[in-house]
Amino acid sequence: MAIEPRAGILDIQPYKPGAADAPGVANPAKLSSNENALGCSLNAVAAFEAAASRLHRYPDGGATVLRDAIAHEEGLEADHIVCGTGSDEILQLLGRAYLNPGDKVVQSQYGFLVYRLVAMQSDARLVSAPERGYTTDVDAVIAAAGDDTKIVFIANPNNPTGTYISDAEVRRLRDALPPTTLLVLDAAYAEFVDAADYDPGMKLARERDDVFVTRTFSKIHGLAGLRLGWGYGPKAIIDVLNRVRGPFNVNLPAIEAGAAAIADRDFMRRSATHNATWIAYLQQQLGGLDLEVTPSVCNFVLVHFPKTPGKTAADADAYLTRQGLIVRPVGAYGLKDSLRITVGKEADNRRLVDALADFMAK
Repeated sequence: MAIEPRAGILDIQPYKPGAADAPGVANPAKLSSNENALGCSLNAVAAFEAAASRLHRYPDGGATVLRDAIAHEEGLEADHIVCGTGSDEILQLLGRAYLNPGDKVVQSQYGFLVYRLVAMQSDARLVSAPERGYTTDVDAVIAAAGDDTKIVFIANPNNPTGTYISDAEVRRLRDALPPTTLLVLDAAYAEFVDAADYDPGMKLARERDDVFVTRTFSKIHGLAGLRLGWGYGPKAIIDVLNRVRGPFNVNLPAIEAGAAAIADRDFMRRSATHNATWIAYLQQQLGGLDLEVTPSVCNFVLVHFPKTPGKTAADADAYLTRQGLIVRPVGAYGLKDSLRITVGKEADNRRLVDALADFMAK
């Protein structure tokens, strides 16, 4: 007789990452996972390589070097920071620590898929608040949350839409939620945003005991392969997360490479500049092909395709794959008529536009 898992576990659909292969095409351009087109800091590479001589040693369980580096560069308090294997783990730790079976979790309509996984792993109820113009609608989130929600997850900016809400709107949301609700702000793409009214949430998390912010090294720092993330918030929440995380949840090379990466502000500036140039190019060029493109502040664009047979998102995805251009279908988000396309290197961005121009012209 098979050993049965806890009720609800088999209802979870495992997270499916962006594809990396195009059958029959050597060295395709991977534009499916929002990775940094410039790679990562050479300082991070050197730190990773230097750590190889110490692989027989356990890492520092508190990731002290990394937390100190984050605190120094971001102007934060190291004892208000926790590190994990990607921000995904931080999100899952929050669920493990604060959600009971039956608790209500609220996200925006097109919120990051991991929020659903976090809720289901704890047998909690997930409610999605309708968005307006592919953007979080604060009034809809407030209405959905009511007075009995345990956690509200807001990706700001949001993946896969690329949109954001202002600091004023985030604060309005927090003020409208009961103090028993934890507001989690997922700011994985914060470093790409150049908008005067945006804040990743650190100020709010410093002011209140019911706000927590997650960040990642996978995007602008280009360390997706190391699985490295961090969270910032009240010491009471940090203490709880330290009790439920693994004792050595961040490996030694990741700690060393992360500390070097966050100190390399020149690489971050170059990455942000590259992204700003080519996100504008993609939006302008794809819009010129009569494709609807949701304005994005991230390192990707959400492109909407017609329902016309031969011109659908699925048709475009298949066509691009044959050309060696791998993008991301987002049907799992309820966006079956759309594709998410990462900003790549100049040559890849131009190839993508040319390929879609050919596709739309056929």
